[in-house]
Amino acid sequence: MSPAGNGPLHALAAVLRAEGGLIAASVCDPAPEADATLGALAAGGPRAHGERAAYAEIVEAVHEGHLVHTAPGARGRIVSTPDEDLALLVGDRLYALGLSRLAELGDLDAVAELADTIVLGAQAQATGDSELAAAAWEAGATAVGYGSSKALQTAKTAARNGDPSGPSALRAAARQLAGTGTNGPRHRIP
Repeated sequence: MSPAGNGPLHALAAVLRAEGGLIAASVCDPAPEADATLGALAAGGPRAHGERAAYAEIVEAVHEGHLVHTAPGARGRIVSTPDEDLALLVGDRLYALGLSRLAELGDLDAVAELADTIVLGAQAQATGDSELAAAAWEAGATAVGYGSSKALQTAKTAARNGDPSGPSALRAAARQLAGTGTNGPRHRIP
């Protein structure tokens, strides 16, 4: 199992299977090494207090949506389909699932943070910038769990504007928020 465990991925797979239909048919069990570090990062923050499992699942749902939308062959950690149209549908469903669950928890600030992350992830995909995608997801998961900061907002603006320092600024701001320092979190962030 990955250092952060992949329990949120198992829970998410169960939710999708319970919904039935075409989406359920594309769900697979996560590999033991499947990484759920982003969910753990969000769940470790003070904003997730009392709802840690929910926050981990929410962030992993939205991240899985991003992976299914952007991965070659529409392969995520729990979703796999060769059908590109179905992959878009599944990705959209995962985005909606995560964002609606945050709204149900009343955390509209976290909804905004994940929406920003989705936009930056799409920008990274469009430009082929995997460094920006990884930095955006680290920053987004951190902001969901720890809140935002002026430095993070400035870094997001730089990244949106194509500033080459955007990814490093996103990571630095996220690590400052999470208190992990400049060397980053203890676990690898995809």
